[in-house]
Amino acid sequence: MKRTLSVLVQNQPGVLAHVAGMFAARSFNIDSLAVGRTEDPGLSRMTIVVLGDDAILEQVRKQLGKIVPVMKIFDYTGDNLVLRDLMLLKVSAPPEKRAEIQAMIEMFHGKVVDVDSRFVMVEIAGPEEKIEAFIDMCRPYGIKDVVRTGMIAMPRHHRSK
Repeated sequence: MKRTLSVLVQNQPGVLAHVAGMFAARSFNIDSLAVGRTEDPGLSRMTIVVLGDDAILEQVRKQLGKIVPVMKIFDYTGDNLVLRDLMLLKVSAPPEKRAEIQAMIEMFHGKVVDVDSRFVMVEIAGPEEKIEAFIDMCRPYGIKDVVRTGMIAMPRHHRSK
């Protein structure tokens, strides 16, 4: 089962390496990891998606809690969340296929961000299922490259601190 954690950490060098090292040392797999600054310049938020049961999640939470720069850990598993992934995808787009590809991009509410004579680069944001569906639809055209941010998450309801 996928588990989503939001980890508030001090915004300082080495924190990401420390957290990633903890996962590696204990053989926990990270399905997705996204890190960015918060409204407080001294803090960053890590959104970590891990695969595992309750026991694995509890171990991850305990080990993260031992890392000094970790300020707070929120377990969003089972919460009503807004989850988003951002992807850039470069797909082969010969002139005779561009109208088809453009229609598909519009259907997924994507945006063309770059074009050349052979390829179109598309930006798509949304839940993981939407991103995966768009990738699957692009496969017959020929995918040149894909870059994804990893999942970010925010609960729909207010969380007390």
